[in-house]
Amino acid sequence: MSIGLSLLAFTAAAALLTVTPGLDTALVLRTAVAVGPRPALRAGAGIIAGCFAWGLLVAFGLGALVVVSAFAFNLVKIAGALYLAWLGFRLMWPRKRAADDRASPREASGWLRRGFLTNMLNPKVGVFYVSFLPQFIPHGANVPVMTILMTAIHAALGLLWFALLVSATRPFARVLSNQAFVAWLDRLTGGLFVALGIRLALAPRP
Repeated sequence: MSIGLSLLAFTAAAALLTVTPGLDTALVLRTAVAVGPRPALRAGAGIIAGCFAWGLLVAFGLGALVVVSAFAFNLVKIAGALYLAWLGFRLMWPRKRAADDRASPREASGWLRRGFLTNMLNPKVGVFYVSFLPQFIPHGANVPVMTILMTAIHAALGLLWFALLVSATRPFARVLSNQAFVAWLDRLTGGLFVALGIRLALAPRP
């Protein structure tokens, strides 16, 4: 398969994976509804930065360490599980949630950091990059260059998807910003984060 066809096939597969509901989508949607579009886009940018970080690690062979090393995998896994549980409990705790939402719109780095850590502390993202990307690298191609290129495609798709999600909430901003609805959404999102944290903590090493 030529490089062009490989990239086309990867783009189609990555697009389907990008729009599949998951942790990243939940974080961006919740932030767009409860805090605003700019913090949501910053969180999305942080998520994309995490993708790039994993892509660079995989491109230069370090990502495989997470797959083959039980210690490295478990270290990232436990850190990620604790971080997700912490985020989830803060969302479900009204006072902490309110304090976060008052401060965060003024703190761009806070939302960038939250998105980055949510992605970077998930070893399954590293496993995904290690196992998924090589399937689209044709024989004889420059592996680091192809890996970085596919990571950039995945990142671009992610940014587009997050922008569409945030834009979709704007016409309904007044309704969605209702305090009762936001509180319900936060409990739902927080519970999802805690559940995903538990699931991550119990995940076996591939």
